[in-house]
Amino acid sequence: MIRVVLVDDHPVVRAGLRAVLESDGSIAVVGEAGDAATALTAVRSLDPDVVVLDVHLGAGPSGLDVLAHLAESDRPRVLVMTVFDNDKDVDAALSSGAAGYLLKDAPEGEVLRAVHAAAEGHRPLDPRIAARVVARSYPDPGAPTARELEVLAAAAEGHDNATIARMLFISQATVKSHLSSLFAKLDVTSRTGAVAEARRRGHLR
Repeated sequence: MIRVVLVDDHPVVRAGLRAVLESDGSIAVVGEAGDAATALTAVRSLDPDVVVLDVHLGAGPSGLDVLAHLAESDRPRVLVMTVFDNDKDVDAALSSGAAGYLLKDAPEGEVLRAVHAAAEGHRPLDPRIAARVVARSYPDPGAPTARELEVLAAAAEGHDNATIARMLFISQATVKSHLSSLFAKLDVTSRTGAVAEARRRGHLR
């Protein structure tokens, strides 16, 4: 049996989540809390396997503060479940030791799988969050680099290779190399085409 404590400052959310979790015969919600202090007391007294925690708990200490306290030990595993999908909250939660990160509009089956995965020592992530984490950690090798876009921006202003080289403190050979790379990545054959395609893709204004 997976013992779970729910931490969310909205009673209606806790009630709904309890109903979802207890529909799984191998999960038992053994406690609830609506604020950080109550959450820490509940965890100490109930010794759950998993804490399902919102990162924002209204006034007072946040869910991240709770996570910081709980991350000092291997147990319980903390599954963040929130409406906030911004990179700042995701990074803060994961770097503070969250076992996983789920959004509140996740399907019921995904919520149940995430609780089981967290209890088993895995790190479940909402697919939308996982995609962003991977994209930031492993950039698309086919995307223009920041330096290539600097060269292209200068070219878009009408500067020739010699001027671009002086502006960016690089050699003319490097300018040509960056432009050739851009042509290949953007599938174009000219500066004009590169500028137009980069703007279409949102790389340039």
